[in-house]
Amino acid sequence: MPCKDQLSTTFYDNTCPNALATIHTSINAAVGGPSWTVRLGRRDSTTSNTSQPLVDLPIGVFNLSLLISRFERKGLDAREMVALSGSHTIGQARCTSFRTRIYDNSSNIDADFATSLRKNCPPNSPNGNNNMQPLDLVTPNAFDTNYFKNLVSGRGLLISDQALFNGDSTDSIVMEYVDNPLTFESDFAAAMVKMSELDVLTGANGIIRTLCNTAS
Repeated sequence: MPCKDQLSTTFYDNTCPNALATIHTSINAAVGGPSWTVRLGRRDSTTSNTSQPLVDLPIGVFNLSLLISRFERKGLDAREMVALSGSHTIGQARCTSFRTRIYDNSSNIDADFATSLRKNCPPNSPNGNNNMQPLDLVTPNAFDTNYFKNLVSGRGLLISDQALFNGDSTDSIVMEYVDNPLTFESDFAAAMVKMSELDVLTGANGIIRTLCNTAS
């Protein structure tokens, strides 16, 4: 983890990283949920790598072991992984992301839920590929614990969502968040702060961007 002088709370307050805090404040006001303080002053990379997300980010067809492994690569444990997955309380996914799940009769999905999703997601690509569905059908525009309640009911939209509650080691964490929303909010905020401090560039590495839409 970076030390305090590597991520000062006052370092370049008026540049791009401060925009993130502004964006978060607006989102939090719109959908509710927890707030957290992210230390400003991260240096940005001078290059981009289009293949890096494929290595670092989980995808919607991952099972639990793959999810845990992918998060562990970044120093995040299973509990933090479940908490961060709770961000799926808002947002949407394309039909291509959940088609396999809703047409797989052997999958752990609520039958009525699958039937309702099929109306907007035809079985054969490319039909309906770009049709969107909320990740949380109950309260898609609110930051709450209905995402986890959906999992308990077999109504996770993505395979990777339902993997969190499927008779395995993270079931108890999901149930804890269902029963204790404030615990979820606290864990989510802490995990977001931890994630914001991963792979920090220091010294001469990277640059300080004053223009957010281009390298400066």
